[in-house]
Amino acid sequence: MVYEASSKSEALTNVPRHVAIIMDGNGRWARNRNKPRRAGHRAGVKSVRASVEMAVQKGIKYLTLFAFSSENWSRPKEEVSSLMSLFIEALRREVDELHRNNVRLKFVGALGELNSGLRDRIRQSELRTAGNTGLCLTVAIAYGGRWDIVEASKRVAQKVADGQLRVGDIDDAEFSAGLQLSSIPDPDLLIRTGGEQRISNFLLWNLAYAELWFTDVLWPEFDENIFNEALSFYAGKQRRFGHTGDQIEAVEC
Repeated sequence: MVYEASSKSEALTNVPRHVAIIMDGNGRWARNRNKPRRAGHRAGVKSVRASVEMAVQKGIKYLTLFAFSSENWSRPKEEVSSLMSLFIEALRREVDELHRNNVRLKFVGALGELNSGLRDRIRQSELRTAGNTGLCLTVAIAYGGRWDIVEASKRVAQKVADGQLRVGDIDDAEFSAGLQLSSIPDPDLLIRTGGEQRISNFLLWNLAYAELWFTDVLWPEFDENIFNEALSFYAGKQRRFGHTGDQIEAVEC
C-alpha cells in the first residue's frame, strides 16, 4: 500500500514539522474489554501503523513515538517479555511497507539494554530504510529524558577533559549535539493519549517549546479524527519562542 495525501490534509494549514506522541492507554483499553494487557499492546500496533500513514498524508516530516520508557523495565517480567517479542514481530512485519513508502526508521534510547534479537532487528530496519527521504519515524525505546540529558552531559564533560572544548564554549548547540534527537528538529507538537496530562520523562530538553495536546482517548482508539483535532489545536497557536505577539506578526507581514 502506498500512503497518499488525503483531501482532508489539504484543508489544514500550519502543519507541524515534527510531532511526538506518548502512546498511553493500551493496558486500560484491554482491561475495559476483559482482555490481557498483551491484547492492548497488539491493538496499539495498529494505531502506530495508522499514525504513520496519517503523518505521511498530512505532510509531517518527523514523527517520534514513545514506545517503551526506561521506567517500564519495572513492569512485570511477563509483560516486558511480551512487549519485546511484539517489537520484534512488528518490525519484521512492517519494515517492508515502511520502506516502500520512503519512510526512514530510527531508534533512540539505551538500546544496549535490549536483548540481542531485538537489537539485530533494529539494526537491520535502520539499514534497510537509511536512504529513504520521506517521513523520518523515530521510535524511543528504553528511553528516558533524564538519562538522555545525563548522557549528553557526559559527552560534553569528556570533551572538556580531553581538551577539545572549553567550559566557556558550552552552549545550547554544543549540548544538544549529544542528545538522542540531535540530528532532527525539536518537536513542534506533543500528543498524549490516555487522559494523563504530563510528559513522563519524555524528551525533557527537546520539548521546551512544544505545544502540548492531551486527549482522554486510549491509544488503540487513536484515529484520523483525533489526529486532526490535535493538528487543529496546533494550527490555532501563535508560536512566539519568547517574543511578543506583535513581534511575530511584524515578521510575518
